[in-house]
Amino acid sequence: MNTSKNEKRKFKIAVIGATGLVGSIMLKVLEERNLTDNEIIVTASERSIGKKLTVAGKEHTIVSVEDAIAAAPDFALFSAGSGASLKYAPLFAKNGTIVIDNSSAWRNFDEIPLVVPQINGEVIKPTDKIIANPNCSTIQMVMALAPLHQKYGLKRIVVSTYQSVSGTGVQAVNQLMQERAGEPCGKAYPHQIDLNLFPHGGAFEPNGYTTEEMKLVHETRKILRAPQIQITATVVRVPVIGGHSEAINAEFEKEFEIDEVIRLLNEFNGIKVIDNPTQNEYPMPLTAHEKDEVFVGRIRRDESQPKTLNLWCVADNLRKGAATNAVEIMEWLME
Repeated sequence: MNTSKNEKRKFKIAVIGATGLVGSIMLKVLEERNLTDNEIIVTASERSIGKKLTVAGKEHTIVSVEDAIAAAPDFALFSAGSGASLKYAPLFAKNGTIVIDNSSAWRNFDEIPLVVPQINGEVIKPTDKIIANPNCSTIQMVMALAPLHQKYGLKRIVVSTYQSVSGTGVQAVNQLMQERAGEPCGKAYPHQIDLNLFPHGGAFEPNGYTTEEMKLVHETRKILRAPQIQITATVVRVPVIGGHSEAINAEFEKEFEIDEVIRLLNEFNGIKVIDNPTQNEYPMPLTAHEKDEVFVGRIRRDESQPKTLNLWCVADNLRKGAATNAVEIMEWLME
């Protein structure tokens, strides 16, 4: 497309799964970042085709995925589940569209980039047509650890997550709120979630870990390009609507000073340190609600062994953990 130096190039952007929890936030992030001046195409389930969706004050008609493919958009932001991604992403790619997929469908393919732009945007090659968005819990952990890994070299990570119900979807949010109101409800989980928590995220694998736990292992190694890092994870679902929290214990190859750790985190784009425990100031899910930063606090040395750090990390799982990161990948490619 020919554009003058002063004219900003217009792109065609499709959002696949636009009416879902993450898809609707993708549209919100596009609006916040002044990207809705581009041509926006929205798709959803078959029953939604033909309905109207308002984006940045402008009505858009929901179209089928097939119609979106035929429109040959520059970018397709996918948040419609692994099945839809596996079926349709290659069709978009074949038509010249760059797909940025929020599901787990493509993350473990060696040839597919798994990207957090602040950390490894440069791994995307001009020929890449499908790019994977990491899992929400992985994104916030690697954001908190990447600047420290670069300086000190990560050796081992022990992480426990406290994941909100919105990570499961709208049915899980409904279960929590209806239980709280004492109303009958459909079950997204095998247990009550209100006034409860359970160490179960995803499906259990033969090794006794869950799929959510193993995502933290495999995806972290891939993003940091460090297959040697030893990682073990426990995922816990908690009765919080939005915002994932993580207690991270990180052992490094080199010694560190706490002041320098705080400086490195403060200087890293997308991280905000809140660490003043004597004033009861530390990150919480409410802190991160509807924000794009990853919040880090409770930064302290592990006194039980050398070269080891404890920190607490919180992020909005639907924004930086999903929608915002996908849009940031697209912005990286636009530039």
